[in-house]
Amino acid sequence: MTAHPATATRVRTGGPQEDGPKIVEHVMGWVLVAVLAMLVTQLGLL
Repeated sequence: MTAHPATATRVRTGGPQEDGPKIVEHVMGWVLVAVLAMLVTQLGLL
């Protein structure tokens, strides 16, 4: 057996990326909140 670490030869195969654009998620979250608020007020639920 060899004694070299296995982590040096690993290759990323996709999956969730940790360094994605956080500003897009933030803006889309606020857009969802605004749309939900407009829907609630239009239906007269508030």
